Amino acid sequence: MDIWRQLVEQRVPTATAALQRYCQQPSIAAQNVGIQETVQLVTEMVEQAGGRAQVLDDFGGNPVVYAEFAAGLNGNPDRTLLFYNHYDVQPPEPLDEWTYPPFGAEIHDGKVYARGASDNKGDLTVRLQALSILQENGGLPCNVKFLIEGEEEIGSPSLHACLAKHADLFRADACIWEFGSKDPQGRPQMVAGIKGMCYLQLWCHGADVDLHSSNGAVIDNAAWRLVQALASMKSVDNRILVDGFYDDVAPLTPELIQLAEAHPFDAEQVRQQLGLRRPLICGDENPNLHLWYAPTMTICGMESGYTGEGSKTVLPRRAQAKVDCRLVPNQDPEDILAKVQRHLEKHGFTDVQVSLVNGERAYRSDMRHPFVQMVVDTAREAYGADPVLAPTSAGTGPMYPFGEFLGQDLPIVSTGCGWWNSRAHAPDESIRLEDFEQAMLHMVLLLRRFGES
Repeated sequence: MDIWRQLVEQRVPTATAALQRYCQQPSIAAQNVGIQETVQLVTEMVEQAGGRAQVLDDFGGNPVVYAEFAAGLNGNPDRTLLFYNHYDVQPPEPLDEWTYPPFGAEIHDGKVYARGASDNKGDLTVRLQALSILQENGGLPCNVKFLIEGEEEIGSPSLHACLAKHADLFRADACIWEFGSKDPQGRPQMVAGIKGMCYLQLWCHGADVDLHSSNGAVIDNAAWRLVQALASMKSVDNRILVDGFYDDVAPLTPELIQLAEAHPFDAEQVRQQLGLRRPLICGDENPNLHLWYAPTMTICGMESGYTGEGSKTVLPRRAQAKVDCRLVPNQDPEDILAKVQRHLEKHGFTDVQVSLVNGERAYRSDMRHPFVQMVVDTAREAYGADPVLAPTSAGTGPMYPFGEFLGQDLPIVSTGCGWWNSRAHAPDESIRLEDFEQAMLHMVLLLRRFGES
């Protein structure tokens, strides 16, 4: 392995420059900023790494870049590894909370600061640079494909249609997902699945105009109605009260429970790091059991009436809220929407409307698949630390359509070059160059091992 470690180390300056160029290009899907320019840049990055790129734009939405790299003369042409990445990033606002320009990609104290450095431009750069190293030193050990989309940060609304239309292009034996990071102890964190999502918008209209608050003596308040409707859906001990919400949640196997119990979770460190004012809501139970396996219902935001400086005595005419439900395997976002609608009707909130903003089903790989262990073993070699592998991420991404169109037994593992304080989606997003280098080595070792399997 020493020779590969040396080759990766020699590659770091070139790879870092490529990362900076990529991060300096804005690509904000939510604001439709820089999308076409970024597609062109990604296409060039693929071709510079020795691959063939094809821009897919025949399914609606932002284009997907498909890339393919053929196994070398000494490689295994019967093995294909698929990488999933996205080129879009979150909006950089609030701009005044950035220490360095969000699209400056400046390096300070061994870190690259930029919107998208961690989520997800660093990981695509790592993977393409690893391929370049292998191409220049004997050729690729297997076939490699990429699906690089431009709508992940807005819920991947077009990806389902893309995979449905172009499934044959993306067929592979296994898949490496977009993200991963080191925990505070320096252990690489990886996941082999992802939760689903049912993102809802609820709103209540009580009048045509805002009213003087003195009318609260006789006129109902849209804000109170919405607050009461929301409160009816979750108990004070955080049990979701919507009838049937948990019906499709499969019982946990002893293996899944053991995985959760065996993995570390430093609750005190989390409390201090985040400045939590309240205890964890899981009580004495292992937090991993909830983060990995439990569905959730979270109020993401509420808006009503007057919230500006000083006082304005107003009875709001309307109120709205955004609610996300993280789903586990077997739960269907459309079904959850229908159950929430029935709950509101049953409890007399017929004046509260609800709609589905976006939805995604959960996906979980077979933890016993040899590929899953291969990713863990090669990570241990690259990082010199025991990886932390979770069966499911607490977050959501478009993993389910990969199983739907490319095979439900497709093993998917997510690993990447972030760190515990990368601040993805927040000001001062960053990656550390030492992690960037180790992640590159991991991809080199993984590709070599995959070609041999």
